[in-house]
Amino acid sequence: MAARYPAELRAALAQVSPGRPVRDGIDRILQAGMGGLVVIGDGPAVLNICSGGFLLDAAFSPQRLSELAKMDGALILAADGSRIARANVHLVPDSSVHTSETGTRHRTAERVARSLNVPVVAVSHRMNTITVYVGDHKHEIEPVPRLVNRVDTDAAALSTLEIEDLVTIRDVINVVQVLEGVERIAEELERYIVELGEEGRLVRLQLVELVGGVQHDRRHIVRDYRGDDKTVPLDQVLDELSALTTEDLIDPSEVARAMRLPTAAVDAGIALRGYRMLAKIPRLPDQVIQNIISRFGNLQKIMRATSDDLDDLEGVGAQRAKPIKEGLSRLAETAILDRY
Repeated sequence: MAARYPAELRAALAQVSPGRPVRDGIDRILQAGMGGLVVIGDGPAVLNICSGGFLLDAAFSPQRLSELAKMDGALILAADGSRIARANVHLVPDSSVHTSETGTRHRTAERVARSLNVPVVAVSHRMNTITVYVGDHKHEIEPVPRLVNRVDTDAAALSTLEIEDLVTIRDVINVVQVLEGVERIAEELERYIVELGEEGRLVRLQLVELVGGVQHDRRHIVRDYRGDDKTVPLDQVLDELSALTTEDLIDPSEVARAMRLPTAAVDAGIALRGYRMLAKIPRLPDQVIQNIISRFGNLQKIMRATSDDLDDLEGVGAQRAKPIKEGLSRLAETAILDRY
């Protein structure tokens, strides 16, 4: 089976996923140019390591969280995130608990998470990062620009593996996870842009510039690698990926299941059909791409095809055969040069 994320980490990430109130409050802390330390859990073990601060016991709201973060101390939330229990708290975890962190805030977060097994969120304005700790696990939530850079880097690496016929199911899942993450954050930002009205035009342009190609890459990659069950439409597979919860999205086996791929042996090789690569060739209609793939089956066979082989296909002809062959050769050279 594909490696699964631990249940406690999945649950913690679900609480701070885009669209959840706790995540909204954490984003507000970053937007205000501040840092913060948020413990999600107010049981006796947590309260025993709290020093100073004050008892609040107020209903949670993102605005309250960001306002209270202006003070230096940690914030203690109820386990379900519904209430803010304490604010401006100094945490005193067991100093003998090992930590690999160097900054004070992150060292405290890791020690609390390891010793008490509760989710702790460290917000760093200087590094522009949100880091979630729970038990011995750590997960850094990446901001949109960095996530988009990962999409570009991972997609380029996937292209090289495709040319060399070295793609595994794990490679595909990794790229799909990042693409889905960007899509979800973009949807959340779109909601804020709508609220901004006319003032949101510049933000919308920036968002389009950042994630403009993500939807096309997502569709083509799923089209290239989804399972062979022809009774399941492409749009249904895409919808099932969108419907995955945040905790399911980080689980490789859940992504594989949505794409109708084997959940075992994720390091096994997989052949792609070639939609994404052919879509990079200018002025090549989708129907022609479909005809090429229907004839040859996968990218490796398409790349081995001669101009005469392509010429015989409906919609290709001599006028398109040579540009297709040359276009694929250029893409192969570029992918290999980028890698080496």
